[in-house]
Parts: sequence; structure tokens; C-alpha cells
Amino acid sequence: MTTPLQYDAIVIGAGAGGLFAAARLAKSGYRTLVVEQLDKVGGRASTTEIDGFKVNDGAIVIELGGITEETCAEVGAEFDIREPNPPILYRIGNKDVDVTGGGWGLLLGKLTRQGAKLVKGIGAARNDSGLPEDELSTADWVRKYTKNEGVHGIFRNMCASVFAVSSEELPARVFLTYFTRKSAFKRFGFHPAGSIGLWESLADAFTELGGDLWLSADATSIHVEDGRVTGVTVHRDGADVEVSAPIVVSDTGPFATLELAGREAFPAEYVSLVEARNRPCAMIAVNFASQEPLMEAPGMLSFAKSRRLAYLANFTDICPEMAPAGWHLYVGTAVPEPAVGDFDEAAETALLFEDLREAIPGFDEKARILSTTVTRDGWPPQRAVAGFDMPHTTEVAGLWNVGDGVKQYANGGTTACAETAQLVVDEIKNEFPVAAR
Repeated sequence: MTTPLQYDAIVIGAGAGGLFAAARLAKSGYRTLVVEQLDKVGGRASTTEIDGFKVNDGAIVIELGGITEETCAEVGAEFDIREPNPPILYRIGNKDVDVTGGGWGLLLGKLTRQGAKLVKGIGAARNDSGLPEDELSTADWVRKYTKNEGVHGIFRNMCASVFAVSSEELPARVFLTYFTRKSAFKRFGFHPAGSIGLWESLADAFTELGGDLWLSADATSIHVEDGRVTGVTVHRDGADVEVSAPIVVSDTGPFATLELAGREAFPAEYVSLVEARNRPCAMIAVNFASQEPLMEAPGMLSFAKSRRLAYLANFTDICPEMAPAGWHLYVGTAVPEPAVGDFDEAAETALLFEDLREAIPGFDEKARILSTTVTRDGWPPQRAVAGFDMPHTTEVAGLWNVGDGVKQYANGGTTACAETAQLVVDEIKNEFPVAAR
């Protein structure tokens, strides 16, 4: 028998939530270990190189001016995010429209005469009394004002882009809260190394603060004794390693955390809640390249009319490093119907390609397809539908969850991961102050 390694805290998973939490813990003086089963950081927001192209595995944009940038500044991580100008254009009819500075009024005014009524409804949501009931979907809320297909297309694709579900699946209360009270991704950009570049910077900051990062190391179980966390078993280099710690932060999602710790470690009510809300979303992405520009938008292009295509992203206009010299790199992303539950992958992918051919003349001749990926089930774009998230706390002392499965109300993406990490670390500092360790 060997003596278990000892840490103040163990973080399972080097995705966005895990790295944000780990960096904050290390900055606060906790001796922290991060365990990641993959051979790279970033998880579902990482990047894979394909023939010299830096192809993002999931999340493609990083918010500027919010908690992500603030966290990087606090822990000393480089924040090399380039911001396109304008950040997003909307294809309405045959024109790509810039509504920067004009907001909802300008956007909806381009689509329908009922635009003013919709803007008034959005404005009313800034007060609690103006928010609809939880049961009303975003699509049904829009139907109260208009039947215009272009308006419904815009709302559907906004829901898909931010929350990875359709407007039929997202509560209107969530949508309106996000766009009236949250940052709403008004500023965002790309990393020249692909999204992994940010996570590598965060990992570097974490190790410089004294943290340990184990890649290609699989956490196989979380140990709980008398209702308290005592450590983790990690499979590394062909052997099981016992690591003890009074604090464990899981970035694997609450459902996977149940499996690691064993359902018997939790109250039945908590287990039932996690099982009921374990409803991962799904997305389909086509990464492609060309030797001539295929879109004019320097950042994102969203659509008022499409079958499934939510947006196109143009990486190399401001990040030419993401592709070999002379090449342009893009992604087209769609949310299937339904986004939650089973769907026909082949049929949904075919609809996305139809949209790409319609949006980009000569697509089949000009575009080189690098990958077509479907993220779903155990590797989803979001682990829970916004508005139906699971709690970040557990009934096990010393055990927390971070990430997009436990995001705060009406938030999403990597920004939500940074937010949950801050909440969790603040609670850890209160319950397990480092001075008492």
C-alpha cells in the first residue's frame, strides 16, 4: 500500500468550468489538483487540428468584458481574444444587415410592421411583472405578437446560438431575462489558436499558481465517508492512484457525478432531481474551408430564414492563424428538431447542408469539408436546458458541481461556466477557509 497523495482540493475535468474553478482555488491558496481524462484541456470547448486548420470542438466564441475576462485578469491568464467589428450580421432577405447600436428596434423593424409591439414586449420584461409564466415557450411568446416567419426565424436561431435549443423548447422567461438583464453576448471574439488557446492560458496560470494538472488521467470514483468527501481514485499511466482531499469540484455534470460518488451517497430527492433534469441538448456543426472568401461578415452571420442553420462563423477574417496560408476557415451550426431527445441525425444533417448550399452560392464546389460533428447525449453543447438547471451544491459535504449543467438562471455557454466557478469557489472559501487547512 502506498500513502495517498494529499491536496486541499481536487477538480475533476479541465473544461471551462473546471479550469475557472481550479485557477480561482489556486489563486486563493488551495493546493489543487486537476484531473482530465483527455490529453488536452478545454473539454467540449476545445480545439482539434485537422490538416493545419484549428477546428473548434464545440464553443467557438468567448465573451469580452464579462466574468470570463475578469477571471483571467484575477488569476493572471492571458486573454488574447480578438473582437470582430461588427460582431454579427443578420441575413434578412438577400441583405446582410448590421444592427449594431440599433438594438431590437432596428432588427425587428427590418422584418415586420409589428416590430414596435415586440420591442415593447421585450422592454416590459425588464420588470418582473412583464416576464411571462415559466410554461410559455419563446416561440409561443413571439406568436402573441406576430406570425411573421422572419421574426420567428430570428428568435429560433438566437435560441439555438446561445442556448442550443429551439425557440419551441426554451422558456420565454429565460430568453427575455437573458436579453434584458444579462450580458447577452454583446461583445465576443475568437482566439487565434482556436478556443483551446484561452484554456491553455488558464491552465498555464493555474500551474504557475502552484496547481497540478494531470492529463490523460481518468477519475474513476469519488470517495464519500459519513456524508463527506475524502478523495478520488484516478486511473493514470495504467495504474489506480488514490488522492485524498476534503474538497472535490466536478466539471463532469451532476449526472456523471452521481455515478462517480454512487447514488447511495445522496438523498433520494436530490438523485430524482438530477435524473429528471438530465436532459442534454444537441447541435450539429459543419467545419469547412475555402481558398476564396465565402462570406463578408467578419464574425457571425445569423439568419431570418433557414431550415436549421442558426449561424455561420468566419474565423480567419480576424484570426488568420487558424488556417494555413491562403485559406479561410468557417463553421455552420444547427440545432436539430428536437434538440432534446432523439432525432434523425442523417436527416437533420442533410437539412443543414441544404441551408449551407442556399446561404453560400457554389458551396459544393468551393468548400472543403473538414468535419461534420454531432454533439449530444454524454458530450452535449449544454448539459441541461436553460431554466431547468441542476443545483451546483450537493448534500455531500465538500462536493460541488460546476459547468453548464448547473448554470445560473438564464445564462449559457462558457460565460455560465465562469459564473458557476466563482460561486462555488466563494462557497468553498466560506466553508473551508484556507487559513484553517
